[in-house]
Amino acid sequence: MVMPDGTVIKQVVQLKPVIDHPRIEVGDFSYYHNFAVLDDYATAIAPYLFPLSPEKLVIGKFVQIAHGVRFITDSANHQTSGFSTYPFSNFMMTAETSREDVMAMFEVANRKGDTRVGNDVWIGMDAVLMPGVTIGDGAIIGSRSVVVKDVEPYTVVGGNPGRKLKSRFSKEVIEALLQIKWWDWPVEKIEENLDAITGGDLGKLLAIEKT
Repeated sequence: MVMPDGTVIKQVVQLKPVIDHPRIEVGDFSYYHNFAVLDDYATAIAPYLFPLSPEKLVIGKFVQIAHGVRFITDSANHQTSGFSTYPFSNFMMTAETSREDVMAMFEVANRKGDTRVGNDVWIGMDAVLMPGVTIGDGAIIGSRSVVVKDVEPYTVVGGNPGRKLKSRFSKEVIEALLQIKWWDWPVEKIEENLDAITGGDLGKLLAIEKT
């Protein structure tokens, strides 16, 4: 991130250019802040998502992710149907261990699937998102929340387990914003209309959307 005076804040990075992971998709302008500059941002935000994992982490556009946020994806789960949950195959691999053996490690019961974050979502410091949740567009996840189920668009969630605190806007406004989808506008159009996007005049935003 570059400040108006030219100061570079190295701890804030746009994620798309710094993540090269086959199971992570990141939209334009989504950023992450960490207290220190990192060598591996993919592992920092999704420590249990591996190149061979069957699930994906999909992050939309203009998402704001604070320090300490973790996505706990499906590959973190252990098999629970037997007497022990210990992942023996992870630590007793031999030279004969095949790709199929490795993939079998991920085949646990009750898989939740991909984790998806919508557009223009703000995720507060140290929040944890559990496997398979979907965060709707415009949602806000409070600091240190533990999100265990899907979050509706433009909903504020907090606590452990995370629960709805409020809707950011009325049902009618939310429906209009989901139709407008300003995050899909060309960059030039977004830059020209920042006042409308960050303001509270829906009529103005609707008028721009029609142009």
